[in-house]
Amino acid sequence: MTLEEGTVNTLHIDIETYSSVGIRKGGLYRYAQAPDFQVLLLAWALDNGPVHLVEVGQGELLCREFGDAFMDPSATKSAHNAAFEWYCLSQHFKRALPIEQWHCTMVHALYCGYPAGLAAVGEALGLPQDKKKMWQGSSLIRTFCVPQKPTKANGGRTRTLPHHEPEKWNLFRGYCSQDVVTEREVSRHLAPWPVPEREQRLWQLDMRMNAYGVRVDKELVAGALYCGATTTAALMQEAVALSGIDNPKSVSQLKAWLEEETGEEIDDLSKGTVSGMLARGYEHNVQRMLEIRQELGKTSVTKYAAMQSALCDDGRVRGLLQFYGANRTGRWAGRLVQVQNLPRNYLSTLGHAREQVRAGKLDNLRMCYGNVPDTLSQLIRTAFIPAEGHTFVVADFSSIEARVIAWLAREQWRLDVFATHGKIYEASASAMFGVPIEKIKKGEPEYELRQKGKIAELALGYGGSTGALTAMGALKMGLTEEELPDIVQRWRGANPSI
Repeated sequence: MTLEEGTVNTLHIDIETYSSVGIRKGGLYRYAQAPDFQVLLLAWALDNGPVHLVEVGQGELLCREFGDAFMDPSATKSAHNAAFEWYCLSQHFKRALPIEQWHCTMVHALYCGYPAGLAAVGEALGLPQDKKKMWQGSSLIRTFCVPQKPTKANGGRTRTLPHHEPEKWNLFRGYCSQDVVTEREVSRHLAPWPVPEREQRLWQLDMRMNAYGVRVDKELVAGALYCGATTTAALMQEAVALSGIDNPKSVSQLKAWLEEETGEEIDDLSKGTVSGMLARGYEHNVQRMLEIRQELGKTSVTKYAAMQSALCDDGRVRGLLQFYGANRTGRWAGRLVQVQNLPRNYLSTLGHAREQVRAGKLDNLRMCYGNVPDTLSQLIRTAFIPAEGHTFVVADFSSIEARVIAWLAREQWRLDVFATHGKIYEASASAMFGVPIEKIKKGEPEYELRQKGKIAELALGYGGSTGALTAMGALKMGLTEEELPDIVQRWRGANPSI
């Protein structure tokens, strides 16, 4: 339907783009801000009309019909993962497009409990799927949308252009057009269950939030990467000298060496296992190797590298959260740096530690704080800094999962706990084992029941059983496998409404 024939309700859009910045590590916003970013193809359709394709990267101009609908504030612009089309086209047209006019079929699908990917949604809905073409699509994106490694076979080029692979380019055109067809069908199938207006507004807020981003202390990040790399190299060198193994980071190699040195059978080298072995105490070589393993295990230090990869020219990182990333609950999911799981800091001299890292003073760090990886890990939160004249206000929900399930199931005794003292671990243990809650406190023999109440609360609220208890670390807490079924039954017995 054209504008002359009547009102256009929806303009369906899909684009294919090129950028030298990897979108997985750099994120959408740095990807689209790259100097060589380019829209290659734009496929579109008005309502149920035919799909049109424009080779924007080849200089082909968009027609007036598209332009009128695109500029019409009453026309909804719809795309799958609309954040991509919205931001990329904002960069292409060099103007901030009104997010209020956009609709995301991916968010719609997630809201309805479907997976995120367009092909996966289509399959779940029973739409016609050509799996060969889906595989071809991924291959074609790698061919035309990302830089190429120069080889003798490709003539030493760093990018594949349409005239280099005309047959593949023609397939790519069809792939882009088909995405509009699929996206439109997804939208039609889900129309009876629309995204509520409040969720739509929240998505719009999320888009603005992610596009605004958060400022990063670039000097701290650079200093942390330098200190981390230098320390890791020194630890690896020391570990090789102590043990003689080729790769001290290899779990299989280190486990075999430790078993030979200690004469013990070691199940794994998880954080809890290593901490437990260190507490028992071994001869110097073994003890030091365990300490090195613990220091090298500070994987959260890699968040600094993630910040650097996603850092835009204005010193901000963007796209850190995904709306409805956990589609069954609607909760946000962390992306790129994973800000939903940042290490705690407990150093009393954080400011001093920051300055030493910013200046790359590794010797000072070692002298003042000893464990450099642990210090760098504690400073990760401080790498995010507010704009001048602003302050961060940081908050977290308290026992959110336990509160929500109590409210949903109307488990009254739990609601009473949250309305008063809030000690759900102690209260749960009290209900499970028939012990007065006053007895479950430090210094009392019954205090050990609190751990059972805690692990049960963390693992069992949403359908978990003995496997969930194990995954949450029940066995590493000292519980035995034989105890777990009893804990499950006691927790369920204490929470009949849930």
